[in-house]
Amino acid sequence: MTGMATRSEHDLLGDRDIPADAYWGVHTLRAVENFPITGQKLSSNTNLVRGLAMVKMAAARANQELGLLDDVRAGAITAACQDIIDGRLHEQFVVDVIQGGAGTSSNMNANEVIANRALEILGHAKGEYQHLHPNDHVNLSQSTNDVYPTAAKVGTIFAVQGLLAAMEVLATAFAGKSEEFRTVVKMGRTQLQDAVPMTLGQEFGTYAVMIGEDRARLAEASKLVHEINLGATAIGTGLNAPEGYATVACRHLAEVSGLPLETAFDLIEATQDVGSFVQLSGVLKRVAVKLSKICNDLRLLSSGPRAGLGEINLPAVQSGSSIMPGKVNPVIPEVVNQVAYQVIGNDVTITMAAEGGQLQLNAFEPIIVHSLTASILHLEAACLTLAERCVRGITANVEKLRLSVEQSIGLVTALNPRLGYAAATAIALEAQTTGRGVAELVLEHALLSPEELNELLSPERLANLSD
Repeated sequence: MTGMATRSEHDLLGDRDIPADAYWGVHTLRAVENFPITGQKLSSNTNLVRGLAMVKMAAARANQELGLLDDVRAGAITAACQDIIDGRLHEQFVVDVIQGGAGTSSNMNANEVIANRALEILGHAKGEYQHLHPNDHVNLSQSTNDVYPTAAKVGTIFAVQGLLAAMEVLATAFAGKSEEFRTVVKMGRTQLQDAVPMTLGQEFGTYAVMIGEDRARLAEASKLVHEINLGATAIGTGLNAPEGYATVACRHLAEVSGLPLETAFDLIEATQDVGSFVQLSGVLKRVAVKLSKICNDLRLLSSGPRAGLGEINLPAVQSGSSIMPGKVNPVIPEVVNQVAYQVIGNDVTITMAAEGGQLQLNAFEPIIVHSLTASILHLEAACLTLAERCVRGITANVEKLRLSVEQSIGLVTALNPRLGYAAATAIALEAQTTGRGVAELVLEHALLSPEELNELLSPERLANLSD
């Protein structure tokens, strides 16, 4: 740090020079040096940083209420936390998102930033910890082992709220297309073979229902994350926290965050168990699988434009090839597919990290939190992108869909109740052999009158529409 103004800070390993204008301190510096893993700083996880500040504010208020922290220090800590909650000083959260120590480096990064901002508010210089200390005051009645998971849960809940809103946008977009295509008849397919007629509106309505169901499951899983272990301190026994602290701290955190948080019934269990994260990740995987399946369908239905199914047109958003003029690719469904694959991989990571926990603490919560956050945020972006850049602009090739129904052998299934299985089978075989249409052959053999045929092949009956 030659030529740079510095201050000296001390820890159990010795003295280190810290940039004078940095709000972080020696513990953060060592963590930055020890964990050069992803190059992605804690500041990239805005929800977690805000969650840490909310936990520290709630702790300061609880300590003040219980007589452990004087009003002056509590007020300064609270003001510093409010700055962070409001979006300031996030660039000071510089430790890598993946770190050893069960999140201790994240907790200490928060303690130091809050302490130095509080010192500033009180009129002291950064690093003058004799007036207000990162551990003795900001971390009072706490441990990383209850602070980090609680902050992670608060941040996760905020992130899930964004994903739930994005899924609603996507479901609404599909529902709109379902109404638009309500009477557009097409052939349904099973195992990629012609099945029976349906409407394109029914097909798109299914996608809206799928996303709506997953949205409900995600909201249910999110409720499990509202149970916190703040007040557990190191392993859940509450050592070094005053009697009643857990209840008071939870009440303050609920007020600060606006979330209906609850203290876990058994804090020892809650400190070592990351089951709620595993459950949430499993639901995110479910969302990803469904989204990927839908995008597979969109790519297949829009394949062509002339040599594929070509039943729908995805909006053209960019040129598709550097060598093939006029080519347009389904790039939006493709990117959503890739997000889905990432989320599925993240679920495996979370599963292994949860299984790897030992005795009274899971040391691998940083990778759990990082993977979970990436899954949530990327799914949110994928849902919004799919809705806005693809679904809303989809159009139907109505004439091609109509012709495919008329030419499909599967159309004979709709006539089976009137013709009987044997006659319907004979028509199907003749149609397949000659390449002629089912309706044409039925009329030619005088099996039905034109009026009867029109009635049986009406869009309403073919798709079993109720109105």
